[in-house]
Amino acid sequence: MKQLDRQAAAVLERIRLAGLPPYRELGPQAGRALYRKSRAALAPPPPEVALADDFEIPGPAGRIAIRHYRGHGTTPSESLPALVYFHGGGHTIGDLDTHDVVCREFANAGRCAVVSVDYRLAPEHRFPAAFDDAVAAVRWVATEGAKLGIDRARVAVGGDSAGGNLAAAAAIAARDAGGPPLAMQVLVYPTVDMAYETPSSYEYGEGYLLTRDTILWFRANYLRGEHDVGDWRASPARAPSLARLPPACVITAGFDPLLDEGRAYAERLHAEGVPTVYECFEGQIHGFITMGAVIAAAHHAIYRACQFMRVAWGGGKFR
Repeated sequence: MKQLDRQAAAVLERIRLAGLPPYRELGPQAGRALYRKSRAALAPPPPEVALADDFEIPGPAGRIAIRHYRGHGTTPSESLPALVYFHGGGHTIGDLDTHDVVCREFANAGRCAVVSVDYRLAPEHRFPAAFDDAVAAVRWVATEGAKLGIDRARVAVGGDSAGGNLAAAAAIAARDAGGPPLAMQVLVYPTVDMAYETPSSYEYGEGYLLTRDTILWFRANYLRGEHDVGDWRASPARAPSLARLPPACVITAGFDPLLDEGRAYAERLHAEGVPTVYECFEGQIHGFITMGAVIAAAHHAIYRACQFMRVAWGGGKFR
C-alpha cells in the first residue's frame, strides 16, 4: 500500500493550518497573486545560471513574453539544446516567476537552454489561445533559436500540469504540420483529457492540494464550452493517433487527481510506438516539483527528466 511522503504530508498540513481560501473562491486575479506567494514560499533560492534574460517574441495575438535561461557553466559561444517550457496553473494562474526556480534547475541539470513561455491565461483568453501561443513559441525557437545560441535540431517541449497539456498538444501540432521536428517531450503530471472522469480524479480529488472542484473551475475558465473537451488541442489524449511523436518522459504523482490520465497517456504513447519512459513518484502530490524548498523529490524529478533529455539530445535511445 503506498504512503504519502512525509514531506508532502507536512506541506498539506502547513496549507491546512494557513486556512487559505480555494482559488475558485478568490477568482483569477487574486488567485494568481496567491499562487505567486505560495510558490515563492515553497521554492528554494534561485540557483545561479549563466543567463536569465526576459524579452518578447511575436505571437498570434500580440507579443509573448519569454524568459531565456542558459545553464550554469555553459558559455555564450556554445550551441545548446533547448527545452521550451510551459508553466502549470490550470491555464488560469502561474507565470514566468512562479516557475523560475524550476526552469533554472532544468537549465543546470540538463546543461541546456530553457525558454519559458508566458502564454495567455484564461478566462480572459479562452481556448485555444494558450495552445496557439504554445505552438507559436515552439516554432519561433525552432526557426529563430540560433540567434540565442540554441541548436535548432535539439529542441524539446515540456511543462507541468496545464503546461504539460500545452507541451503534449504542441508536439502533436508539430507532427501534423510536418515540423518543426522535436527531440523530446517532458510531461510532468500533465492534464491530457479535459473530461476528468478517471478514478484518481475522484479518489484524490479532496485533501491532496489540487481538488476536483478546482480542476473543474480551471476547465470552466479555459474552455469555451463542453464541446471543447473532445478537441485534441485541449485534450491531447483525444488525438486520433499518437504515433510518430517525439520520445516522451512522463512523470506523475501518486496522490494526484491527474495520476490516471498521465499514466494512461504514457501507456498509449508506448503502445503506439513512441519511445517513452514513465515514472510515478508514488508518495507525492500535484505540484511537487515547484516545492523544492520543502520536498526533496522535486529536485530528483527534474534530474531524472534531464537524464532522458540528455540521452535524446545525444542521439541515444531509451525505452
